[in-house]
Amino acid sequence: MFGYYLNLALRSFRRNKALTALMVLAIALGIGASMTTLTVFHILSGDPVPTRSGELFYVQLDPEGMNGYTPGEEPSEQVTRFDAETLLREKRGDRQAMMTGGSAAITPQKQDMSPFYADARYSTADIFPMFDMPFLYGGGWSATEDERHARVAVIAKALNDKLFGGGNSVGKTVRLENADFRIVGVLDQWRPTPRFYDMNSDRFGELEQVFVPFSTSRDLKMSRSGSMDCWGDSGSDPEGEAGVNAPCVWIQYWVQLDTPAKADAYRRYLVNYSDQQRSSGRYERPTNVRLRSVMEWLDYNKVVPGDVRLQVWLAFGFLLVCLLNTVGLLLAKFLRRSGEVGVRRALGASRREIFMQCLVEAGTVGMAGGIVGLALAWLGLWAVRQQPASYAELAHLDPLMLLTTFVLAVGASLLAGVIPAWQAMQVTPAIQLKSQ
Repeated sequence: MFGYYLNLALRSFRRNKALTALMVLAIALGIGASMTTLTVFHILSGDPVPTRSGELFYVQLDPEGMNGYTPGEEPSEQVTRFDAETLLREKRGDRQAMMTGGSAAITPQKQDMSPFYADARYSTADIFPMFDMPFLYGGGWSATEDERHARVAVIAKALNDKLFGGGNSVGKTVRLENADFRIVGVLDQWRPTPRFYDMNSDRFGELEQVFVPFSTSRDLKMSRSGSMDCWGDSGSDPEGEAGVNAPCVWIQYWVQLDTPAKADAYRRYLVNYSDQQRSSGRYERPTNVRLRSVMEWLDYNKVVPGDVRLQVWLAFGFLLVCLLNTVGLLLAKFLRRSGEVGVRRALGASRREIFMQCLVEAGTVGMAGGIVGLALAWLGLWAVRQQPASYAELAHLDPLMLLTTFVLAVGASLLAGVIPAWQAMQVTPAIQLKSQ
């Protein structure tokens, strides 16, 4: 019967080309606008590490002084170097890593290539297995090399292509900040969106090009980037604000905890650690710790811009207006065919069959609207990619959003067709036959 109803729908479209075009256009405009904004929202609000997000946790402590203290406020969003190195030594998690961002001057071995700067990340060894980072060649360095302050590096695929033509560069040397580093690994394409591990830099930017041990970066006093909040006097530390004893928070600390029981135990450990630090005189404020999972950390940081959320609501409001217009057009179309419906009813068609025929016609309109709407969504996403926002280049339809486009289009048109189809099936055959 579906094929029969589809054939009737196509005949109806040919008889009422203008009205059909208006309905398809109404659906297409709503679908195009809503799918453009929904795709951007989907990209920005997605899980950046779906295989690990429930096991990765971000640590927050509250080491600041009482000056400016407000009871109940959130603790610092980063930790001090002293706290990070202490937590790292005690190894209470399945894996743990301290890290910060920076910029490294790279001197190529190629004579025809000038020195340039690349984004860098100074971290400890567990960052690679903990974040499930894929390697094209080699692997990460070891905890032993962290302790030895080894001059080793992991580079990204883009930098490997630029410096070594994409070949296996493991064991070769790259010169960073006038020091030679041995390459131990080359990362494959990896771009978590957003960059959950550091909310103080470009949240939707590209992966850093160079990774070196945190201890080595401090030995060489490599330049760092990102936020740093200090209180008290940091002049007593020979390394200044980046020193071990400096009263400054600037380190991101992540821990992997494979079970909920381990997460609960680690929270208790952080509470006890904070109590110990306050007893020793380092901490002044009451114990105030947080241990947030990846998605909780993203929610806390409101990683999706407010204007994107607003655009989604406005687009779906526009889709609703388009659907209301489609309801009116379908109602007018079906009621104009009351005579035809009356004849079908007189020949034995049930109300249910009339209802299904009208819904198939509405769904066919939705499918056509989805095809046109998909083209409009592609155009809308192209316009998004022209914007200067760092997330703009990520605005592409993936298979899930492609499927959603047609499901939404057909579903919306079927919803719009319910009332007109209900009205059409109420037609009384006797009255329509008398009027013919």
